[in-house]
Amino acid sequence: MKIIVDAMSGDNAPVEIVKGALEARAEAGADVVLTGRGEDILRCIDSLGMGKLPQGVEISDATEVIDMDDDPATAVRVKKDASMTVGLNMLRDGHGDAMVSAGSTGALLSGATLIVKRVRGIRRAAMAPIIPNSAGGFILIDCGANTECTPEYLLQFAFMGSFYAEDALGLSAPRVALLNNGTERAKGTPLQREAYELLEKAGGEGTIKFIGNVEGKEAMLGACDVLVTDGFTGNIMLKSVEGAASLIMSELKGIYKSSIITKISALMIKKHILALRARMDSDTTGGTMLLGISKPVIKAHGSSKAPAIRGAIRQAVSAAGAATAQRLHDNMSLMTTQVRSTIASGEDGEERSENNGEPE
Repeated sequence: MKIIVDAMSGDNAPVEIVKGALEARAEAGADVVLTGRGEDILRCIDSLGMGKLPQGVEISDATEVIDMDDDPATAVRVKKDASMTVGLNMLRDGHGDAMVSAGSTGALLSGATLIVKRVRGIRRAAMAPIIPNSAGGFILIDCGANTECTPEYLLQFAFMGSFYAEDALGLSAPRVALLNNGTERAKGTPLQREAYELLEKAGGEGTIKFIGNVEGKEAMLGACDVLVTDGFTGNIMLKSVEGAASLIMSELKGIYKSSIITKISALMIKKHILALRARMDSDTTGGTMLLGISKPVIKAHGSSKAPAIRGAIRQAVSAAGAATAQRLHDNMSLMTTQVRSTIASGEDGEERSENNGEPE
């Protein structure tokens, strides 16, 4: 297996990206292709005490870098020799099994849609991180790719999230819920109320296991396996969960360091504290899967350091091995039939143009 890594992306590129990729290569055993400025990458490798490229590591030279302030919609068109663009083209052409980038979310999503293409029939690719909870974890879909959604998009997110949960969480019948400000079916904006009707219909037909509305706090307590929402709301929830986790771990650290007694008690449960920190640390997962793209693309945090890149590459290896994109393709007829049964044929212009591959 070969994983393409955008070595010039993110706040800590290329040093931390290269370091994480080399660690992942040693740990996961997958070959790695680093896209970016070859001389800079080689200097990083030299600074890590390696005189030459390790076995299983390649460099694909790219002279440009897509910056965070570049226009996401046009970045890959304008910067054709950027590390992200080169990596996406390699993935499309079969020179790798998955790709990892810590670059601009908008540019990566736009580039993946334009170059690698969506699975035929998928109307919007969505970001689907695995969020830790009391039951182990749940899929949050979408968390930022689509700030404005239609009820039909949310229905398709539910299907994609359900298939992904089967692979990523090992569940045979994932419980799908709609994020809302209450459990009653009449709660929420028109988007939530209309999406509820579509999800309920799909649940009644047995195509997904829809359990109704769920509040954010209940999702954290294990109420569902897939939590469906629009990207705006999902991103706020994701960032809130990350902030709360950081606060809790920081406060625990302060408590255990407050006296000699608490320090001793901390030593007694150190293993459990470290396990909790690992569960709550976003670096453990490392990235977010772009569901709906025809080949695995993983978006790592822009602030990723080596551990997060290592985690993102592990996730890329897992996604490529599970062939999640292929499963979406294989079940496309089911999803398409369900979505089209909820809207009049030809009334939605988006449906007529859904397969043009252009970022929208």
